[in-house]
Amino acid sequence: MDTHKTTRPPRLALLPIERRALGSLSSIYAARMLGLFLLLPVLALYTNGLAGATPLKIGLAMGAYGLTQAILQIPFGLLSDRYGRRGVITVGLVLYAAGSVIGGLATGIEGIILARMVQGAGAISGPVSALLADLTRPEIRTRAMALIGISIGGSFVVSLVAAPPLESLIGVRGIFWAMAVLAVFCLVLLHTAVPAVERTPGSTPIAAPRFSAAFTRTLVPYYVGVFVLNVMLTAAFVGVPHALADGLGIPLAQHWKTYLWVFLGSVPLTIPLVLASERSGSPVGVMRLGVVIIGFALAALTVTHHGYWGLAMTLLVFFAAFNYLEARVPARLSQSAPPELRGAALGIFATAQFLGAFAGGQFAPLLYASPWGLPAVFGGAALLALPWLLAIRPGRA
Repeated sequence: MDTHKTTRPPRLALLPIERRALGSLSSIYAARMLGLFLLLPVLALYTNGLAGATPLKIGLAMGAYGLTQAILQIPFGLLSDRYGRRGVITVGLVLYAAGSVIGGLATGIEGIILARMVQGAGAISGPVSALLADLTRPEIRTRAMALIGISIGGSFVVSLVAAPPLESLIGVRGIFWAMAVLAVFCLVLLHTAVPAVERTPGSTPIAAPRFSAAFTRTLVPYYVGVFVLNVMLTAAFVGVPHALADGLGIPLAQHWKTYLWVFLGSVPLTIPLVLASERSGSPVGVMRLGVVIIGFALAALTVTHHGYWGLAMTLLVFFAAFNYLEARVPARLSQSAPPELRGAALGIFATAQFLGAFAGGQFAPLLYASPWGLPAVFGGAALLALPWLLAIRPGRA
């Protein structure tokens, strides 16, 4: 009797060290981002009442964190390649804690600006992603990055729900002190729960890599992709609040309810894309599909934003594709970059993220103020899917 059967390869299970690395590093990511997200709904109103506040200084207080992040992500990534991930992440978390303490003590707008700049100086997104890549196999890395992304998204949703009541209970200065406590929690996790990266016995220290080596024809498309992805995200969150408040008459204080169920509903739709990337013989096709879906969702918003359910369901599709691409792009970058350049490449990647968010924040309000309004915001972002699709070539997804 012929016992040969055509069976599908079993799904790769996480190894114990991978589960430990993913659990601890995703907790560090989520805790750090939770503190930052808690400020978003309340910081602008708080700084408006501080002594010496002007529109320029309030904008600087809001954006100073992103500015220092964008400047320092690449140096932190390079340093993590040269001196090790754990030490660089420790320095970044200490800076984040110091900035939080400065914010807790600040009584004027200048103190808040300084606090945000010092917090942002702890630019550890690249080193943390590189450490996760060091501790996981390439075959499950997209899944690991997806879980990191979901934990960050969960922090965002929790912050939208928790920030207003927390501000009324402990104030914005109290939130800064809570961020300092979260930083200490992250430091404890880093040094007690994150597995050590094993080195080959007798191996020599890593030589300082050439920065230019991280800009190759293989790696640059990933930087372009994450830049476009964050332009799209920022544009969406310039347009959607206006659609909910101005078009549908939903008060700003009630927007979190829509974001909550839309994000939770998008997670089951993200999972098939992640699994398809792991199992498919043509992952480039799956990634192109993700870009097509997110471009289609943004284009559809030009029409569906007039009605609540049309907008919400389109936004659900947008987040399903966004969650997948947010995981897939850094996962493939970490697989494509040589180990000695992984921190530098992910540092450049993180800088491209912040620059994309900045660019989206600049062009989306201008488009909204144009005669075409919201359709221009959503349509302009949708068009960016075209150059991204052209950048995705075989072997680069």
